[in-house]
Amino acid sequence: MTATTQQPAPATAPPPTAPVAGLRARKAARRRRLAACGVLMTPFFVLLVTVFLIPVGTAVYLSFFSDDQPGLGFGPERTIFVGLRSYAAVLTDPTFLGGLGTVALYCLIYLPLMVVGALVLALLLDSGVVRLRAWAQLGLFLPHAVPGIIAALIWLYLYTPGISPIIELFAKADITIDFLGVHTVIPSIVNIALWSNLGYNMVVFYAALQAVPREVIEASVVDGAGPVRTALQVKTPLVRASIVMVSIFTLIWALQLFTEPMLLNLSSPMISSRFSPSMYIYDAAFTRNNYSLAAAASVVLLLCTIALSYGVTRWTSRADAQEAR
Repeated sequence: MTATTQQPAPATAPPPTAPVAGLRARKAARRRRLAACGVLMTPFFVLLVTVFLIPVGTAVYLSFFSDDQPGLGFGPERTIFVGLRSYAAVLTDPTFLGGLGTVALYCLIYLPLMVVGALVLALLLDSGVVRLRAWAQLGLFLPHAVPGIIAALIWLYLYTPGISPIIELFAKADITIDFLGVHTVIPSIVNIALWSNLGYNMVVFYAALQAVPREVIEASVVDGAGPVRTALQVKTPLVRASIVMVSIFTLIWALQLFTEPMLLNLSSPMISSRFSPSMYIYDAAFTRNNYSLAAAASVVLLLCTIALSYGVTRWTSRADAQEAR
């Protein structure tokens, strides 16, 4: 009988301790979150690159080059590097600078009226003073559903002497008014923009007011605050983020003023083909075929928009920081 020797069992790795297992689980969860964020953010970055970054890069590139024909204009056309020549031409062009001044005046009139008017309408709807609230919202929002070109054509009909029922009504009262005159053309354009966009911004403010805690409003009423004081000192500060957002978006759209004056210039000598920076860009590109000048003007307008938007954001951030102190 032979004795059998028992072989030692192979050593096995000790089970991972709890801290190591927890660390691995947290890393795996983090990787899953990052993957989910990447999937969700991919459409945004694709649109950002294709709709914004590529056009901006193309405009910057075109602004440094220009088409030239040597030999007194009889030679073959070639593209040459012109450096900052197009930017100098834009910044010294009185028509472009005049367009910037026109848009600045337009913003000074349009921006306060839009933000304050939309906020007042939203506060009235939220207070319950307005009856048939759903129908009132629909009636105020409906003009925004009308395309901008159609809206401009409607108001062009109402502004044109001889066919406008509004001008005819004023004439019966011995009142002569020219909606497209020297001093009224910008207010007339502001009126079109207000009619189209006031209801949309009102809906934004009304949605923000619906998120205000009702107990805060009830507490202000218990403390003796009336409807006006509650609206101005309680509700309005609580929707400041929405006010800032609407102000920035309204400013950006106002700086791109194009549709309304582009259609109204057919009936008014006060609106030239370079009335606004956007119209200047359109005229340079498609009337004068100067794409370098149009690209430089586009970049200048973009920089102005970014600077003003950043200024509004910084100003509101400082105001919030001072109140927090």
